[in-house]
Amino acid sequence: MTSPEQQPRNPLHGITLERMLTDLVDFYGWDGMARRIQLHCFRVEPSITSSLRLLRKTPWAREKVETLYLQTLRRHG
Repeated sequence: MTSPEQQPRNPLHGITLERMLTDLVDFYGWDGMARRIQLHCFRVEPSITSSLRLLRKTPWAREKVETLYLQTLRRHG
């Protein structure tokens, strides 16, 4: 495990996947999320719980969410 001192420039350090997803859904809404990241869990009966379940099992999908979160922070942060 790395300590905060070892990741001073990692903007995701200390931010949970649930926090990222919640912030993105608050900002874009589920429809906006589905347009930006083509995932079934964002389009059909979306929920934080079902989305987290998928994102924790699917590294490429989690990476897309992390990338969108970072882009959103840069643009609107």
